Amino acid sequence: MALSQRDLAVLALERRTFRRRGEKEQAVRDELDMSAVRYYQRLNALLDDPEALAADPALVHRLRRLRAERTAAWNGDDD
Repeated sequence: MALSQRDLAVLALERRTFRRRGEKEQAVRDELDMSAVRYYQRLNALLDDPEALAADPALVHRLRRLRAERTAAWNGDDD
């Protein structure tokens, strides 16, 4: 099943660079009409979606790597 327009918009917003504190969360509210919590929940789910990987492999691989690093740090893994 193809990604929804909203899912594509979540990926597009995640690719952007935000310089000021709170700027990204404001863009999430203004452009996607989502709370920051819901945005990050949806983004996390997209990282496990093969359609998201096909749509933007570089972004999804980078975010998966960062997620794995955070998980390892939280679990106390030194690798």
